[in-house]
Amino acid sequence: MEQVSPLYPDYEPFSIPVGGNITIAGVRNGKGPPLLLLHGFPQNHLIWHKVAPKLIQNFTLIIPDLRGYGSSSKPTAKDTNDHSLYSKSTMATDMVSLMDSLNYPKYHICAHDRGARLAHKLCIDHPDKVEKCILLDICPTKAMYTASQHPFALLYWHWFFLTQAAPFPEDVIGAAPALFARKMLPSKSFCDETAYAAYAAQFEDAETVHGMCEDYRASAKEDIEEQKADEAAGRKIRCPLRVLWGTEGVVGKLFDARAEWRRVCVEGALDEEGSLAVKGGHFIPEERPEDVVRCVLEFFK
Repeated sequence: MEQVSPLYPDYEPFSIPVGGNITIAGVRNGKGPPLLLLHGFPQNHLIWHKVAPKLIQNFTLIIPDLRGYGSSSKPTAKDTNDHSLYSKSTMATDMVSLMDSLNYPKYHICAHDRGARLAHKLCIDHPDKVEKCILLDICPTKAMYTASQHPFALLYWHWFFLTQAAPFPEDVIGAAPALFARKMLPSKSFCDETAYAAYAAQFEDAETVHGMCEDYRASAKEDIEEQKADEAAGRKIRCPLRVLWGTEGVVGKLFDARAEWRRVCVEGALDEEGSLAVKGGHFIPEERPEDVVRCVLEFFK
């Protein structure tokens, strides 16, 4: 088991098998009801290091690396056209198995970016597991791809680059990992040096880069297919849901976040009043941690 980052002093590390030869690694700490914190691209569990200290007196925090990221497993499919190992239904099952193994049958979730897409699917596939959920700076995957036009494609160009067939994006990133890291990572003006270095190091690891690409390839294929099937079957988010988005991010500039989430929730599930924009960009847990803490303490009370 890897050493715990200095950003998480006194946190207990874990590395837990969740089935299918997959192990999910992370840290946990705190007391109170369980709260699962899920990171996005191109981060890992360190993204919550500014939020966690303000929550450990109120919640038992479980902070994992998603499959494909950090110290968790990074599976590779035999068929390069099959990305189901990284579908959000599969990744959601990882988290359900993790929480079951830790004896948490039901829990709150706060999730950002890719983790929020996983959380969306977890809420639909495992509604009995989720008390309440907060999603940070996303709209549903199908809605965002469907709305892809000139401004979106320019701002979220990596959605179309990382989804190209292997090994093209992997090879390009591998040829200049530091350059790609500088392009994709959050600003050093609010990103801790230790966290930034850990994020940048992921672009130098071929298995992690492949996992990241597969995460995006799955979203462009399997995840959209799953969301179409959920829509056709009338499967929607049933738990109380609150969403936050950055005023300067793509969601804030190009989408009506409340309207998009209202479409995939049962009536009354979306917290209309509490779902709102916060000042800043995409990386809310690091740029605006105080807003995340306030939201968690208020919504999950």
